[in-house]
Amino acid sequence: GELKVGDTVAAAVDHAARARTMRNHSATHLMHKALREVLGPHVQQKGSLVDPDKTRFDFAHGAPLSDDEVRRIETIVNREILANAATHARVMAIDEAQKTGAMMLFGEKYGDEVRVLDIGSSRELCGGTHVARTGDIGFFKVTGEGGVAAGVRRIEAVTGDHALAWVQAQEAKIAAAAAALKAPASELETKVAQLLEHGKALEKEVARLRGQLAFGRLESVLAGGIRTVKGVKTVALVLDGADATVLRESLDKIKDRLESGVAVLATVADGKVSLIAGVTKDLTARVKAGELVNHLAQQVGGKGGGRPDMAQAGGTRPEGLKDALLSIEPWLEQRL
Repeated sequence: GELKVGDTVAAAVDHAARARTMRNHSATHLMHKALREVLGPHVQQKGSLVDPDKTRFDFAHGAPLSDDEVRRIETIVNREILANAATHARVMAIDEAQKTGAMMLFGEKYGDEVRVLDIGSSRELCGGTHVARTGDIGFFKVTGEGGVAAGVRRIEAVTGDHALAWVQAQEAKIAAAAAALKAPASELETKVAQLLEHGKALEKEVARLRGQLAFGRLESVLAGGIRTVKGVKTVALVLDGADATVLRESLDKIKDRLESGVAVLATVADGKVSLIAGVTKDLTARVKAGELVNHLAQQVGGKGGGRPDMAQAGGTRPEGLKDALLSIEPWLEQRL
């Protein structure tokens, strides 16, 4: 429908939403005080949002909050809640309010008269709705913290029934993780640490096996796959499944076997190309590994560089790798 001048309407307050908003608003004042206590007096409000679901508070601070700082803030606010102190609001002249030490927002324009709110150990100017006693907030929990601009952080928190629901949701996640790991929740940290160590051991074993496969292939290539360009022994090879470590170790093995020569190794993983080029020291005056790998990288959508005897590169066009490797011999012929 549409509203018209003269219509009669009935206004109703959503008491549940109002109560939640009051809890979040009052907790914001206590949190602001706690932030200044934990982080320092430089903390100043840069923006805020209070609604029935949460409180969101932006403030001046130059670094992320540590877990310990967040816990201290939570402890201070919840201590104020447990004290169940009565909230007091007074309207007075602006100069009187200043004498009481009430916190005022820098740059904010105030009238001749202001409302001074005392809630717990916090005293600020505020015209909003608040709980009658700090204990009415029930429970306070920080749910997130992050940066929103240079020198400005944002902290979010919940109170009352929403804080309880948030904690219960976290407990449910912990219980699900414990069930998946077949361990009591009290042993979850130890179990995760064991799994991480086991994962690292498996990664090392996979890397070792990949290295063995790569080195085994090297032997077959070096037995009959070495080409010669103007008297210089040359090897160009794609090692499937090799990581950066395997590429470097394989290159060293090839250079040792060649004694004098040029080698290029490549691998493709997750749609990206990795290249490594090596030149034995007796040839670096004539052929530079960095120039060679850069020549190849340009053909696979990347760039690279390094020392005259060893250089690496990456690219994003694996479809160009075959032609890039075929271009090695013509490139060497121009320089030898």
